Amino acid sequence: MNPIRILAIVLIVAGVLGLVYGSFSYTKETHEAKLGPLELSVKEKETVNVPQWAGIGAIAIGAILLLVRTKP
Repeated sequence: MNPIRILAIVLIVAGVLGLVYGSFSYTKETHEAKLGPLELSVKEKETVNVPQWAGIGAIAIGAILLLVRTKP
Protein backbone atom coordinates (compact mmCIF):
# COMPACT_ATOMS: atom_id res chain seq x y z
CA MET A 1 0.00 0.00 0.00
CA ASN A 2 1.53 3.29 -1.04
CA PRO A 3 1.56 6.45 1.10
CA ILE A 4 -1.08 8.24 -1.00
CA ARG A 5 -3.59 5.44 -0.40
CA ILE A 6 -2.87 5.54 3.35
CA LEU A 7 -3.34 9.34 3.37
CA ALA A 8 -6.62 8.95 1.48
CA ILE A 9 -7.94 6.42 3.99
CA VAL A 10 -6.87 8.62 6.92
CA LEU A 11 -8.66 11.62 5.37
CA ILE A 12 -11.85 9.64 4.82
CA VAL A 13 -11.83 8.29 8.39
CA ALA A 14 -11.11 11.75 9.82
CA GLY A 15 -13.90 13.28 7.74
CA VAL A 16 -16.42 10.66 8.85
CA LEU A 17 -15.41 11.12 12.50
CA GLY A 18 -15.70 14.89 12.11
CA LEU A 19 -19.23 14.54 10.75
CA VAL A 20 -20.32 12.00 13.36
CA TYR A 21 -18.97 13.73 16.47
CA GLY A 22 -19.05 17.37 15.35
CA SER A 23 -16.71 18.57 18.11
CA PHE A 24 -14.02 17.45 20.51
CA SER A 25 -12.87 18.67 23.92
CA TYR A 26 -9.52 18.94 25.64
CA THR A 27 -8.24 20.28 28.96
CA LYS A 28 -5.82 23.20 29.01
CA GLU A 29 -3.81 24.41 32.00
CA THR A 30 -4.01 28.19 32.10
CA HIS A 31 -2.54 29.33 35.44
CA GLU A 32 -0.18 27.77 37.89
CA ALA A 33 1.16 29.27 41.12
CA LYS A 34 3.53 27.94 43.74
CA LEU A 35 3.44 29.69 47.08
CA GLY A 36 5.81 27.81 49.34
CA PRO A 37 4.36 24.37 50.00
CA LEU A 38 1.03 25.39 48.41
CA GLU A 39 0.52 24.72 44.69
CA LEU A 40 -2.44 26.09 42.74
CA SER A 41 -3.42 25.35 39.16
CA VAL A 42 -6.39 26.24 36.99
CA LYS A 43 -7.53 23.94 34.21
CA GLU A 44 -10.03 24.98 31.57
CA LYS A 45 -11.98 22.63 29.34
CA GLU A 46 -11.92 23.80 25.73
CA THR A 47 -14.28 22.59 23.00
CA VAL A 48 -13.45 22.76 19.31
CA ASN A 49 -16.30 22.52 16.82
CA VAL A 50 -15.51 20.79 13.52
CA PRO A 51 -17.41 22.44 10.65
CA GLN A 52 -19.44 20.16 8.40
CA TRP A 53 -17.71 21.51 5.31
CA ALA A 54 -14.35 20.37 6.71
CA GLY A 55 -15.61 16.80 7.20
CA ILE A 56 -17.20 16.67 3.78
CA GLY A 57 -14.09 18.18 2.21
CA ALA A 58 -11.82 15.62 3.87
CA ILE A 59 -14.02 12.78 2.62
CA ALA A 60 -14.08 14.22 -0.91
CA ILE A 61 -10.31 14.75 -1.08
CA GLY A 62 -9.73 11.25 0.31
CA ALA A 63 -12.05 9.74 -2.28
CA ILE A 64 -10.33 11.65 -5.09
CA LEU A 65 -6.93 10.45 -3.88
CA LEU A 66 -8.20 6.87 -3.82
CA LEU A 67 -9.63 7.08 -7.32
CA VAL A 68 -6.64 8.76 -8.97
CA ARG A 69 -4.22 6.27 -10.42
CA THR A 70 -0.53 6.89 -9.83
CA LYS A 71 2.20 5.48 -12.03
CA PRO A 72 3.95 2.50 -10.40
